[in-house]
Amino acid sequence: MDIRDLTGEAVAAITVRAARSALTTLGTVLGITTLVITLGIAATAGNQIVGRFDELTATAVTVEVPENDQEIVAWDALDRVTRLRGVVAAAALAESKESANLSVRSNLLIDPTRVTAQTLTVVAASPGLPGAARGRMVQGRFFDSGHVARRDEVVVVGEQAAKMLGITRVDRAPAVFIGDHAYTVIGILGGLRREQSLSSAIMVPPTIGRRFGLRHVTRVLVTTSLGAAELIARQAPTALSPGDEGMLQVIAQTSPTRARDAVQNDVNALFLILGLVSLVVGAVGIANVTLVTVMERTGEIGLRRALGAARRHIAAQFLLESTLIGLTGGVIGASLGIVAIVAVSAAKEWTPVLDVRLGLAAPVAGAVVGLLAGLYPALRAARMEPVDALR
Repeated sequence: MDIRDLTGEAVAAITVRAARSALTTLGTVLGITTLVITLGIAATAGNQIVGRFDELTATAVTVEVPENDQEIVAWDALDRVTRLRGVVAAAALAESKESANLSVRSNLLIDPTRVTAQTLTVVAASPGLPGAARGRMVQGRFFDSGHVARRDEVVVVGEQAAKMLGITRVDRAPAVFIGDHAYTVIGILGGLRREQSLSSAIMVPPTIGRRFGLRHVTRVLVTTSLGAAELIARQAPTALSPGDEGMLQVIAQTSPTRARDAVQNDVNALFLILGLVSLVVGAVGIANVTLVTVMERTGEIGLRRALGAARRHIAAQFLLESTLIGLTGGVIGASLGIVAIVAVSAAKEWTPVLDVRLGLAAPVAGAVVGLLAGLYPALRAARMEPVDALR
């Protein structure tokens, strides 16, 4: 008996008892569907985490300079950081407690009907601050290296600080008075995605910041390309202060890939158990039904043996029947699982992640379950003696 004859007999046996075969297949369908949904949704959710992970956090590196050793980072050391591969923007800041509560006025006239003076923070910053802080110039421009070199008495105000001081335009060169000294406002910085506290601050060039005790760099903000944060976090201290890099504290967020992997592992660990339990239930169902089928077809088995069928032919027939049932369940389960993944992704407005290997492996897994489940019934059928079976 060749494989075509065995396959024909197996298909005929399954279709004759279509209702029973369908119910038997249901266990495998549920198991495979659960496994496919579990792995697919876990992969999709993990990918969504990476896609929706706050890119700002994933690309932000901050280097803190210890308060007692602020001389170890010079303002011009920032040039070495910007040359590092993966750095998009970098800026140095100088802050101090003395500059945190300075009186700032938009004019020297005292209007008793409104508050004309505000207590604001003055911060010295390098020209690359808008890019490093992920901000934008609402009005005007940020000071550049020319302003720094010429010691121009210019400032940039944060968006909230501008509202507090009543500054809405910079095209007429408004001025703010820090103490009794006037400084020209050349820009308004807003839309800050990092360091939102700068929105209510006054930013001055480093050469002007010395007047307020802002001589030394206290922090360095670095924005990197996605995936380069960990590397830059290791390299930036050396670039800023060669030989004293161990004294600098680096703050960088973990990679979004790790977060994705952690979520996938947690989801998989929970639902894979459910899928395996369903597969076990399906295997028990196939084994039970195949065993009942062997008992019902005892006469048929005896007749086949009497007509010359060997034990291996009988065993192969029942193994093929159980394997086909498992394979059918695997195909249906994989299809339902993929449809469920796409449906869930569409409902959540996610991009579904479908692994081709998973779609191909699921039917194979169903067939293996069917094969293993049919081993005992097939062996029992093969061991029947023709005389006993015909009785």
